[in-house]
Amino acid sequence: MDLMAVSHEGKVWMFLVIGLGNPGKKYQKTRHNLGFRIVENLALNWNIEFKKGNGPYLYIQTTFGSQDVFIAKPTTYMNRIGQAVKKICSEQETELSQLLVLCDDCNLPLGKLRIREKGSAGGHNGLASIINTLGTDEFPRMRLGIGYNKEMNMKNYVLSPFLSTEISQVNEMIKKGSQGIIDFVLRGIDWTMNYYNG
Repeated sequence: MDLMAVSHEGKVWMFLVIGLGNPGKKYQKTRHNLGFRIVENLALNWNIEFKKGNGPYLYIQTTFGSQDVFIAKPTTYMNRIGQAVKKICSEQETELSQLLVLCDDCNLPLGKLRIREKGSAGGHNGLASIINTLGTDEFPRMRLGIGYNKEMNMKNYVLSPFLSTEISQVNEMIKKGSQGIIDFVLRGIDWTMNYYNG
């Protein structure tokens, strides 16, 4: 992939990065909010504060190299998050190949990252909402492994906080996921999949 943004009829497309999570302080440290935590980590590293968007989302805007990047946190709950994603995509007029969605995945071991160019929701309510609202599953996503305790109800598990013994792995995954976003924008989906899925 060319490191310059894809252009179409004279327009330069902006990259979109959307972290998934539930709004509100009580969900802040839960497993389901790992997508939020990674984009919040980027904002913290760059000392940029999220601003209210023109719709149900908060955002920051920055550049990686020569690339413009729009990074958002939807403010709807997970099962309606597709509304916010569709609004953002419509406003930015961005091709779906330039969109990266970050979500937790209980089917992956804690700390494991998996990047895909497209695919099903895999049981994730946020991804299902986006796919249903956009009418396609053909957009890149970064799945973030949170593991799964089979002794717990799935809903209770994803809405539970990480254990103290898991924090170091979580912090490493947040760091790795943050770099993965930058690599996706600058190096493209194929390079990023090969590197992080290995």
